[in-house]
Amino acid sequence: MLFNMQMLAMMLLQEASVSFDPLSMWNQMTWLGKAVVLALFFMSAWSIGVMIDRLLVFNAARKQSRLFAPAVAGALREGKLDEAIKIADRYKKSHLAKVVVAGLQEFRAHQDSADIPGEEIEASKRALDRSEAIVHAELKRGISSLATIGSTAPFVGLFGTVVGIINAFKGIAVEKSAGLGAVAAGISEALVTTAVGLFVAVPAVWMYNYFTNKLEAFDVEMGNSSSELIDYFLKRTQRLARKGA
Repeated sequence: MLFNMQMLAMMLLQEASVSFDPLSMWNQMTWLGKAVVLALFFMSAWSIGVMIDRLLVFNAARKQSRLFAPAVAGALREGKLDEAIKIADRYKKSHLAKVVVAGLQEFRAHQDSADIPGEEIEASKRALDRSEAIVHAELKRGISSLATIGSTAPFVGLFGTVVGIINAFKGIAVEKSAGLGAVAAGISEALVTTAVGLFVAVPAVWMYNYFTNKLEAFDVEMGNSSSELIDYFLKRTQRLARKGA
């Protein structure tokens, strides 16, 4: 009876000595568990950097495009191509300005140069298509990495969980006991890596979906601007042809 009470007291002391604060859990981890956590923190830092960069780029594009659209529309209504190009050059962060200026420059080059053959409408359309593809790639830069991090971070955390469970069983084998003191280090390592993996993955998936929706909206805006500009070129060409006749 006395022996059983002593054993119970020792187990209680072991359990009381177990600490689950972050520093203690970090110290209890194996080098492999620490490597998993560091990898997850690196993935988190990368995703946060991409989020901040894309938010700044998208907000600047949206803000400058709202200023660019009415300004360039006024210049085109007055038939001032050179003025419209100068306006587009002032809004270098606007996705609409980057597309429109390519079409304007191509159209003006065909009209002003005798060395360039005709079909300025088709040439302008091709320039607009190329510019749309380039701007789309610029806006999409880094977004795919959010999808990669969002899909792989839970599995990286799961790998750490498996390592932690293995260490927990090792603790049981060494201590010859299934008490909390024997498995605390391994279980805490398993829980930490799982939690960190989810913490990294969830914001990355959310922001990936957010940026994807924004990018689709930008694509629609660029496509509409290109179509409107082609219509303007057609009307301008027909008007000049009637005047020449």
